[in-house]
Amino acid sequence: MTENEIAYTTDLITDYAEVVIPLALPLNYTWAIPERLKEAAVVGCRVEVNLGKSKRYAGVIKRIHKKPPEFFEAKEIVNVLDAEPVVFDSQLQLWEWIAKYYMCTEGEVMAAALPAHFKLSSETILVFNEEAGEDFTELGNEAFLVAEALLLRKELKLTEVQQILDSTHVYPVVNYLIQQKICYVWESLKERYSPKKETYVLLSPAYTDEVALEQLLNTDKKLQRAEKQLELLLAYLHFQKTEGAITKSALLKKAGATEAQLKGLVDKGVLFLEKRAVDRIRFLPKEINVNFELSPAQAKALDEIRGILKEKDVCLLHGITSSGKTEIYIHLIEEQLRMGKQVLYLLPEIALTSQTIRRLQRHFGGHIGVYHSRFSQNERVEVWNKVKDGSLKIVLGARSSLFLPFQELGMIVCDEEHDTSYKQMEPAPRYHARDAAIYFASLFEDCKVVLGSATPSFESFSNAMHQKYGLVSLAERFGNLALPEIAIADTRRYRTKEFAGTILYPPLVESIHRALEHKTQVILFQNRRGYTPYQRCNTCGWVPQCKHCNVSLNYHKFYNKLVCHYCGTTYPPLVTCPSCGGHDFVQKQFGTERIEELLQELFPAAKIGRMDIDAVRGKHAHDQLIQTFEQQKLDILVGTQMVVKGLDFEYVSLVGIVDADGILSFPDFRVNERSFQLMEQVSGRAGRKHGTGQVMIQTAQPTHPVLLEVQQHDYQKLFNDEMPKRQQFGYPPYTRLIRLTFKNKIREVVQDAAAWFFNSLQNRYKDFIVGPSEPVINRVRNQYLMELLLKLPRSSKIIDSCKKEVLYNIALMHQEKRYRSVVVIPDVDPY
Repeated sequence: MTENEIAYTTDLITDYAEVVIPLALPLNYTWAIPERLKEAAVVGCRVEVNLGKSKRYAGVIKRIHKKPPEFFEAKEIVNVLDAEPVVFDSQLQLWEWIAKYYMCTEGEVMAAALPAHFKLSSETILVFNEEAGEDFTELGNEAFLVAEALLLRKELKLTEVQQILDSTHVYPVVNYLIQQKICYVWESLKERYSPKKETYVLLSPAYTDEVALEQLLNTDKKLQRAEKQLELLLAYLHFQKTEGAITKSALLKKAGATEAQLKGLVDKGVLFLEKRAVDRIRFLPKEINVNFELSPAQAKALDEIRGILKEKDVCLLHGITSSGKTEIYIHLIEEQLRMGKQVLYLLPEIALTSQTIRRLQRHFGGHIGVYHSRFSQNERVEVWNKVKDGSLKIVLGARSSLFLPFQELGMIVCDEEHDTSYKQMEPAPRYHARDAAIYFASLFEDCKVVLGSATPSFESFSNAMHQKYGLVSLAERFGNLALPEIAIADTRRYRTKEFAGTILYPPLVESIHRALEHKTQVILFQNRRGYTPYQRCNTCGWVPQCKHCNVSLNYHKFYNKLVCHYCGTTYPPLVTCPSCGGHDFVQKQFGTERIEELLQELFPAAKIGRMDIDAVRGKHAHDQLIQTFEQQKLDILVGTQMVVKGLDFEYVSLVGIVDADGILSFPDFRVNERSFQLMEQVSGRAGRKHGTGQVMIQTAQPTHPVLLEVQQHDYQKLFNDEMPKRQQFGYPPYTRLIRLTFKNKIREVVQDAAAWFFNSLQNRYKDFIVGPSEPVINRVRNQYLMELLLKLPRSSKIIDSCKKEVLYNIALMHQEKRYRSVVVIPDVDPY
């Protein structure tokens, strides 16, 4: 429809649609539904809407009603883009809840929830002005060519104009044509998803009859003279009989034939080619094959979970590492599958999905699919559609899989529920997938949630203690294997010149030697990537920092660059100190890259791998590295938190925590909880199948209470010790936190804005405010930062009231010219 046609629509408008568009708008806008689109406009369908003068967006209809907007005349919906809804009512309710709870907009949730190919792209189009006539003789050569093309085609994309003029610099010509009113610019929405197609080889209908086919093979002279073509035809008939439909590429490869031979058979009318849409993701045959027995402890835990889920909607499975929680999940999933229900299996890290999917595929085959951010956008659309039509029953994925369009969701399994990766940090919506999953389950009839962890978050364990959740404990390892021995390497004993700069101390080195001698594997954990976290001039003490962030630069030896881990800027390595002109730089601390290099020096015969974000960037890099380690092609694996989370390696006998002090000294009220979780989880990778494993922890604080609790694997003692302190200082689970981060390029402006905000809240909330203060890293990407922390009582009335007041004050503050450019980011449950 052209601009003029839209302008002169005479439909009588009686229906209106509230539409969510993928922008951070404080409210959803209303568009009118023209009579011609009434039947097609359904809640959950995407619609093309016009916002402003020429921008178009693909939005989702949230609600249809009869009430026109009070303060403006509603524009009409341009078009309905879907024959049926792409999202269901349950998803729209989830979007609304996330937006309200996490203080963002539904547009931001939509942008995170939908695959990119469902969000249409705006592409400039030139539309011919019919009133311009057909006489272009006064135009220059280039303008004449484009005008002639517009006269014939009526519409041209800018890319097509570039092709016509054989030039990329077409804007002067386009501007001239617009000024001469020969065309005008319109913004069109382009659907970016296209199904993948493959060419299949089929037998001509004339030869589907056996008699005709036999006659062709035995008496056709043209075919008899073309021996290679005859061989190809016989190969095709064989593969068709044994495998069914076969693609052109597969046939040529298996038959060892050429394109020319196939073309000959096609030209003779024996075979023909047909393009068909195919799945980008190959699924296994669908089956249910749960053919293993649970141990008595597992069977007891499963029965307890079933009993609890009859009365409660959420059950926490507190099972120690290697206790066999996954086998229990498999039995629960089987029950849902046999009832025709769908299951969502959440994992915190993409790195975990590759190993878990292989285990689940053995039991459920093609019933299960994977969904996460490493998939291409086309692959995501295909998984989305299979979930929506119900053909995919089980989805294994990271937090983004929560937004898939389930219809018959029966259970959500949230494994490693304590993990911080379930929390979205940037950008909005800053939601926690575990908490959002519990709400999402409540939108379905009789949908249950099972949370699992060896080291539950204090919030979940507290909910279980107060009987809000059910609690089931699994306190023994599968096969009655013993928990690993925890040994402490006291680094204070090595404070001599001989051991200056040592990274791996003698007890750990000796333990690695023993493990390698026994042909077992080793995992070393260090929660810093790169080579060295910072360098320092030995003459004046100067430390190189990022130009855009107030943070020291991390040296990556593999790239031979200094890297800022906050904004990603890279710098060449320094040889001269800009402060004093000295050339003596000392490398301080160490990352996984430095440890990998040291291991290669100490154990030259060992095969060593590294698992961190720098080493596993490719789509399949996680899976390849994990499989290589599983197959014992690596002896030692050094890594960051990626090696901690739920991976199951059969031959690992030793786990080394290289720098426990760095974990124990982190400035955070959760430091003891997180330290215990990290160390207990990484220690759980040892001794999972063959004998008792060993964990070696290097530390200068051997008597730290958390280390003693890790040695005893005593989560309950940690919980009992920490909870009174949380209550005393007003931290979760006794309070709810909202962190407000203020950003601006001018330090004084952001400081004043934070002070203004504090003053506006202190009358009602002064007992609950901490700050304003600068964070440890007070400048990122040239933006200075200030923070306010609200520690609110667990009262929904107070929390809701405070959220509304915060959002109101953000809008009020932005009305003042001085603070208009200050960005305010509210983050609910930030840690």
